Amino acid sequence: MANERVRAVWDMTVPETREFAGVHAYDGLLMDMSPEGVSAGLARLRNGPAEHNAHDEAHLAATEDGLDATYGIAEMHRWNPIVHLENLDLACYDRSYAPPEARSAAKAEHIAKWPEAIDASLRSLDRIPAPVAAALIGAAGGLVTGIADERALESHGRFCERLQHAADHGPPEAGLGSGVLARLLGDGQAMPVDLGRLEERADLERDRLRERLAEDCERYRAGTGADPAALVHELLKDHPDDDGIYDAARQLIDELNYFTTRHDLLPELGGSCTVGPAPESRRFAMAMMSWNGAYELDAPAHYYVNLPDAAWGEDAKEEWRAVFSTTTLPAITAHEVTPGHFAHGRMILRTPASDVRRSLCSSAFVEGWAHYAEELLVEVGFRADDPRFAIGVWIEALVRVTRLAAALGVHRGTMTVDEATERFEQDAFLKGPAARSEAIRATFDPTYGRYTWGKLEIMALRDEAIARWGSRFSLRRFHEALLALGAPPLGTMGDALGV
Repeated sequence: MANERVRAVWDMTVPETREFAGVHAYDGLLMDMSPEGVSAGLARLRNGPAEHNAHDEAHLAATEDGLDATYGIAEMHRWNPIVHLENLDLACYDRSYAPPEARSAAKAEHIAKWPEAIDASLRSLDRIPAPVAAALIGAAGGLVTGIADERALESHGRFCERLQHAADHGPPEAGLGSGVLARLLGDGQAMPVDLGRLEERADLERDRLRERLAEDCERYRAGTGADPAALVHELLKDHPDDDGIYDAARQLIDELNYFTTRHDLLPELGGSCTVGPAPESRRFAMAMMSWNGAYELDAPAHYYVNLPDAAWGEDAKEEWRAVFSTTTLPAITAHEVTPGHFAHGRMILRTPASDVRRSLCSSAFVEGWAHYAEELLVEVGFRADDPRFAIGVWIEALVRVTRLAAALGVHRGTMTVDEATERFEQDAFLKGPAARSEAIRATFDPTYGRYTWGKLEIMALRDEAIARWGSRFSLRRFHEALLALGAPPLGTMGDALGV
């Protein structure tokens, strides 16, 4: 079992520790999200000796600082229902990490604890902004699918009533303010954050991506002056039918695994990855990776690809299928599988026997790595003769960089949700409801710019490695040195260059 400092972090990150690290001692357990429970959890941090390894100590200390920023400074448990929804969520038991009877028993134990946990949550949630409540009511309602326990259902009803009241009567603004946002972004990454400079980087990255998109659109149209917006709209209509999406994803996995190894980007990864629909409780997302945690027995990972709901109208189905177009599915698969999340998970299994590296994941690094992996493939020539792959990468990247701009704008008070919506329409080719949904996400996910920020920091570190290592640099050396750190806070990544 991990030492007391790591366990204190696990105790405050139970959903992530249980599902993504695979520490199933937490099955059936929930966090105490009451004001006093959160305070007690924060007080237990840092109570123990330093890690023997200097990097592991820096990684652990940053994680502790990040929890302080989340709950002590931003007081996320008081205004953001999402941390409470994650605590209640039962989807983790749908993964095939253990025999069905063991998972069913843990799920039942979890459900039985809902009333107490929800009572604790309701004592914390005293200042939910109206737009945050409105955005999360649907997610809250989806938690009870398949539940028959009357006490759990009654408590869940009270939780949803609180959200509805906040949606109707809560504060109209959701901005955290510059000072709080800077701490929320930077403390857990072991680096100070200049929000103005980060906003400038986001704008520069947007401009670079739009230039690259225009170049590859022109290449696709063979120099006939293609309009990127019109061409993107056209390309997204070209997608497999529902029966063909899974086959296309499986073929892509084989192609990406072969290319990644052939071009010496990573070592042989081993393992396997299935493709199919997510469990019912995870059908809200279009695609996601469920990897094996470092504390679980090795088993196939799952690349969840969700088809449109059969009950939807044809227009809604077509909008959903467009995500799996011949242009964008390859980039999504590279992000979720190889060299992205699946590959990252396999590399974490190779890390030294360090509880810190095997269980404490910086979300900015996790998403930054997968986003970096997409552009890496463009650089080294994956499907170089077909500009659609690069176009797909730039489309995905423009959504993510716009998330960074929207989060900074909404929480600094320089951009309204309406203005963020317009930005998604103008810069990321999203339409109406899709653009609005992305903009609203900024209100309850203030760090969702982590994809672009993490990618930019990894690319900057790679430039430093090239300068420092000279002729000894190779992509594989850099990638292996970086991923040997697990999923480190961005400010600690430089330790990889000492290898």
